[in-house]
Amino acid sequence: MTTAAEDRTLVLVRHAKAEQGGFDADHERELTKRGQRDARAAGTWLCDQGIGVDEVMCSTATRTLQTCEGIWSAGCSEADIHEDHRIYDASADRLLEVVREADEDANVVMVVGHAPGIPALASILAEGSGSDRAHDLMSEGFPTAGVAVLRFSGHWRDLAAGVARLDRFHVARAERQSAGA
Repeated sequence: MTTAAEDRTLVLVRHAKAEQGGFDADHERELTKRGQRDARAAGTWLCDQGIGVDEVMCSTATRTLQTCEGIWSAGCSEADIHEDHRIYDASADRLLEVVREADEDANVVMVVGHAPGIPALASILAEGSGSDRAHDLMSEGFPTAGVAVLRFSGHWRDLAAGVARLDRFHVARAERQSAGA
């Protein structure tokens, strides 16, 4: 077992825009056409940032799995997707428990989930540390297809509040809107 701190990257993704539906069918809601485009745009952005993913932890909801598919279809390096029912509608604390179980050989872990858990986890882990621009963007909200990139040194099992730095925050549709699409 190694004791040296490892540089880690945690990518937190809120699923892309999903169709509206009743509470009973929430788990099976699919992405809208815009959501499919936004998921691909998130994948393109991750590729442009040079972020490859070693492990993906994904909610079992249809919209999160479709978001993963969209990210991969954009050419983002594909990793095994570990579907985890605990991520569906999870609190930040529950998500943190899941991330702490990440494979120690994985330097870049992506979690694809839902609000309010994903945005809350990003806030708790970074607690004001990192890029001012990223914090400013994230403070405006964490909409669908939002991607927070956090960095820290250590083991996944030691991840805790305030130990990460918010490196970047991106909303896939923001580029499309500014590009006039």
